[in-house]
Amino acid sequence: MQSTRLLQAARSAVAAGQGLFHGSVANGARVSTLGATVAAAAPRTLNTLTAASANWSSNAAAAAVSLNPFPLGGTLNQMRTATLLPGEGIGEEVNGALVDVFEAADVPLEFETFRFSNFEDGLPKDAIKSFQKNLVAIKGPFTTPVKSTYTSINILLRRDFDLFANVVHAYSIPGVKSRLGGVDVVMIRENTEGEYSGMEHEAVPGVVESLKIITEARSMRIAQYAFAYAAANNRKKVTAVHKANIMKSGDGLFLDCCKRVAAEYPHIEFEGMIVDNTCMQMVSRPQQFDVMILPNLYGNIVTNIAAGICGGPGLFPGANIGETGAVFEQGARHSGLDIAGKNKANPTGQILGGVMMLRYLQLTKHADVIESAVMRVLEGNKARTPDLGGSATTTDYTKAIIAHLE
Repeated sequence: MQSTRLLQAARSAVAAGQGLFHGSVANGARVSTLGATVAAAAPRTLNTLTAASANWSSNAAAAAVSLNPFPLGGTLNQMRTATLLPGEGIGEEVNGALVDVFEAADVPLEFETFRFSNFEDGLPKDAIKSFQKNLVAIKGPFTTPVKSTYTSINILLRRDFDLFANVVHAYSIPGVKSRLGGVDVVMIRENTEGEYSGMEHEAVPGVVESLKIITEARSMRIAQYAFAYAAANNRKKVTAVHKANIMKSGDGLFLDCCKRVAAEYPHIEFEGMIVDNTCMQMVSRPQQFDVMILPNLYGNIVTNIAAGICGGPGLFPGANIGETGAVFEQGARHSGLDIAGKNKANPTGQILGGVMMLRYLQLTKHADVIESAVMRVLEGNKARTPDLGGSATTTDYTKAIIAHLE
């Protein structure tokens, strides 16, 4: 069975010196990281990194089922090109901060930047070709207005390039005031179906049917990814979030797939939790959560709750992983239209999204330097944007990070 091969590969990876884990622990806080560790049979073969330099990966296990979330390899200092979509709202400012930090850190990476505003036409053809060539991108926020008739740019990216796993890590950061402490939770969201299938129609006047699509293949894929992630990163528990008591067929299938994969990981505790209870538990006792598997809509809601209780939407990065590429961004996708252009936006989440991208590209040393600078600024209260109770501008905060690059 595919999941059996996945389990075997995950155990081998963990046994090989515990070289895979999500987050370097600094002053008691787990720092969100992404990197690659083992070679995988793929059109572009991954280079093997030492355990000391590899901070996150589930690709050792995923490769067993041709589900390699890190398809790019190459020498660590090879110049690469990534696609950059600044987006709208605060996108220009936070991505400007990202580019400034990358330049100051001498990151061997070039950006192909695409700005566009006619979202009804979808993604520009040049941007599509750029991503197909580069297989890696970083993007800012794109707002989808309630009354709009076009498909969300975010959904187009995830659906058209099959970016099936959205990974967001929320955690307590030293020096950052938050509602609850001791939080360290990784949320893995199925990114391509569910309520976001876009299949709606008016059956008769005044009656709209909106289809929620749950498939066994994609539910098994995200469950395999999540358990391989947990095994490779020494995580102890996986929680599957669902509403199978009401949506017995759709969420029932999702939960059943999670249970089937969980049975092959007896060393990892597994539980199912109804989504409304999950939200209550997240705002009252989030420390109980370790890794979470969530269908599309529930994942969107719970990741935003987690970001909120840990300090705010501007702090945490997110990755959208596919079998042939990845897109990185701020974990909580807020456009910040009310503060756009005012030099007030917190670029932390976007910069750390860039750190995740660097580890994906195996530029681990550059990633470590930038991440360390960000954490020192936050922990030492060197500069705080208004969302964190300070008065620093986006520019001031970016300069503080650059000043702490070593």
